[in-house]
Amino acid sequence: MACGNARLRPVRTHLARSLWVTLETLHDVVYFAGDVRRTGIALGLKGYWMTYFAFRAAPLGPVPAAVVTAAFSGFHPGMVAKSLPGAWSRTTPGACVQARAAVSTAALREVGVDPQACEQAARLLAPAAAAADPTGRPLFAANAALGLPRDAVTRLWQLATTLREHRGDGHIAALVSEGISGLQAHLLQVADRRFPDVLIRQARGWSGEEWAAAAKALQSRGLLTADPTPRLTPTGQAVLEAVESRTDKRAWTGGLALLGEHGAEEVIALLQPSVHAVVASGMLPEVSPTGLSHPR
Repeated sequence: MACGNARLRPVRTHLARSLWVTLETLHDVVYFAGDVRRTGIALGLKGYWMTYFAFRAAPLGPVPAAVVTAAFSGFHPGMVAKSLPGAWSRTTPGACVQARAAVSTAALREVGVDPQACEQAARLLAPAAAAADPTGRPLFAANAALGLPRDAVTRLWQLATTLREHRGDGHIAALVSEGISGLQAHLLQVADRRFPDVLIRQARGWSGEEWAAAAKALQSRGLLTADPTPRLTPTGQAVLEAVESRTDKRAWTGGLALLGEHGAEEVIALLQPSVHAVVASGMLPEVSPTGLSHPR
């Protein structure tokens, strides 16, 4: 899963971030739908995490663990290595691409998303995804190279996936520009109360010792306090806000601007009932490692 990029639509949120909240909610069924693990096992994969890494990495082809560790950002290399490249001896990337789309479509249909709204939103999003700048965005480029399905719900899910990876790739670039590693990004987000440290540390495979060492490095830069529960310093807050702002701006100028403000707002309005249906289903966790918060 990509690094958390935002809270749920605060006042005066950048339009790119508001659109991300909408698309991310629909995309996230690929992680949390009840049939995801069973679908992976049916392909020969070992369980949830092998399924996760294989499904998300599948558009890249049969890549090794090091490539996925770099592209996903924030996962412990050893956690990725438990799944890749082993997954590719059990199934193929092509089979994973088809399976992830099928299980996500079924989940969205089951909760009652509106196929007509998906069709209309996909019609607006497709040109933006096709024209978006792929520079330095490997997960976006790999997803954008996939053909768009005919089914309206599947097509919308794939476009949501492609554009969330565009934003995620840009988010990693923004972190790198500030000298922040994937692990360190988690600590900054925890200090900003995005999610509990235990949740994200366990979901990304880091040990307590590695977590503490990353905290110490951020404290030495004046980004975190030295308290037992570290907090953002004013400098740390400024760095985190700069990363988020740059992520929003590059998501917009790198692709979403083709929609225009009216088009982006129309997509959000079209998909809002579907977003509400997914949240109301209880499928998604109230606090997710993806950075979304969906209190029920």
